[in-house]
Amino acid sequence: MLEAVLQYLNSTGFHHLTLGNLLMFAVAGAILYIAIVKEAEPLLLVPIAFGIILANIPPDVTGILNPPADGRPGGLLWYIQRGLYMGVYPPLIFLGIGALTDFSFMLSSPITIFLGAAAQVGIFVTFIVAKFLGFSLKQAASIAIIGGADGPTSIYTASRFAPELLSMIAVAAYSYIALIPVLQPMVSKLLVSKKEMKIRMKNPRPVSKLERVLFPIITTIAVALLVPKALPLVGMLMFGNLLREAGVVKRLVEAASKYILDTVTILLMVSVGSTARADVFLRPQSLMIFGLGAFAFIVAIASGILFAKFMNLFLKDKINPLIGAAGVSAVPDSARVAQKIAMEVDPTNHILMHAMGPNVAGVIGSAVAAGVFLSIIS
Repeated sequence: MLEAVLQYLNSTGFHHLTLGNLLMFAVAGAILYIAIVKEAEPLLLVPIAFGIILANIPPDVTGILNPPADGRPGGLLWYIQRGLYMGVYPPLIFLGIGALTDFSFMLSSPITIFLGAAAQVGIFVTFIVAKFLGFSLKQAASIAIIGGADGPTSIYTASRFAPELLSMIAVAAYSYIALIPVLQPMVSKLLVSKKEMKIRMKNPRPVSKLERVLFPIITTIAVALLVPKALPLVGMLMFGNLLREAGVVKRLVEAASKYILDTVTILLMVSVGSTARADVFLRPQSLMIFGLGAFAFIVAIASGILFAKFMNLFLKDKINPLIGAAGVSAVPDSARVAQKIAMEVDPTNHILMHAMGPNVAGVIGSAVAAGVFLSIIS
């Protein structure tokens, strides 16, 4: 009887629990606190945190991460993770984002495309720094994409190039996206004078339906021809947007922007969290990745602002440099933060519609940057 009791105790999770598992529970708790109490990206951080908890209840006991073997089925999380490692979830996320995104702000003022492109400088600068610090080309590229403030693109690139770093990169990417209300004002107020913050921009011109319908088609063809590896992300983003702008497939728009997007978000975030096992996540390398992610994000914000100031040297109708910070592709959070900063100086200065231009351009820019890496380094 005693032997049976001891055998049972040895089979419980308590017997296999490690200090690393407990530390990861603490990490999950911190993420849940940020998501629930601070209401920072809860739709993303809550399932990530729960995925961390699931993966750090000793998997040797639960079998939840086990692959299929000897005719036996694998664990639940192993199957859910296939969509992550096979690169299926991020393009489906982009499908939903495309169905929700209004590119007319960018089309009404095409010059803002350059601000979205300028913000991607943070990606390429961080790539060089990460390589200098000893990461491989593929690892450096995966880490650098954090600077685009685009979680699905970061995950897509890491799943292709550096799956061993996937959990750290994903958590870093979404952590910094959640910190936009902190980081963006800090950098903006450092680089933009109050006089510049008061710059008023002309109302954007109306955009015709023909322009809105042609844009996703032309963009897909052009980007695919220039950067073929970007097609899975850009193509699905533009397909979702075409559904939106066509105006005749409302059921498909609802399916893409609501049912598919919400479902895939849950699966993707739980998958990301479940890759953050103690033996993988708790390494000195993780701190370097978080540091490089912060560097990439700050450089991206600064690049957009500085390029806007540079453009003002030649433009008759000046651009409010605050909208350059919205070139990172965290839609629509970074545009809203730019609006908030502007209204602190002048409550009647509404720049949100202008900030949305570089903001949505940044979504395309980060996907193209990932495609460049995938094309060149592969």
